[in-house]
Amino acid sequence: MRRGTFRDETVDYAAVGATQAPDLMQYPPERSIPAQESWKLGSGEERFRSAGADLLAWRALRDGGLSMGEVRPASDPGYSGVSFDEEGQPIAPSRLDADQRFDADGTPYVGAGSTVRIHGRVSGLRVDAELRVIFVVEEKRRIGFALGTVGESVVSGEESFIIEWRADDEVWFTVRAFDRPVALLYRMLPVLVRRRRRELFGRYLRAISPMYLSST
Repeated sequence: MRRGTFRDETVDYAAVGATQAPDLMQYPPERSIPAQESWKLGSGEERFRSAGADLLAWRALRDGGLSMGEVRPASDPGYSGVSFDEEGQPIAPSRLDADQRFDADGTPYVGAGSTVRIHGRVSGLRVDAELRVIFVVEEKRRIGFALGTVGESVVSGEESFIIEWRADDEVWFTVRAFDRPVALLYRMLPVLVRRRRRELFGRYLRAISPMYLSST
């Protein structure tokens, strides 16, 4: 059963897809604070496929210490999201989401247009938000997606999660984001936005990286 707390709304910011812009760090959306980190996960196709499957099963969020509510698929089954190439240019959708996939506990995999509510705390402050999947990429050497805020968040903006199997056989995980402070405390103290983002990035890495998984 779908929960009535979800709403079919668009995201609450204008620069949709801006996490794919090559110059995000130099020219972020107005009043936003950009962030980017990349980590090597290993090498080879098996590592790439495994990390990609974990990512699309929401592991970065769920194993990153955030609580997820029900994942609501796009209200329009034909919705395919916004797609971008590696240079940040719009392209045709990489795939359609007609065949919904689920993980072992029945949670739908990441799908373009899906909406999810998250709960949790970072550095003692809440990170509750409603998020929408902006796009999903599943290509031969690139897997990932982006989330945009719909509402009820302390910041407004977008974050993208991309796993790449590069030509040198190395597998890299890159997270990019831009956050515009919304809550009064964050507007008064932008340093808290940066602190929040650093902690979230660290959690995502621990959730996806086999190095951290093998050490726990």
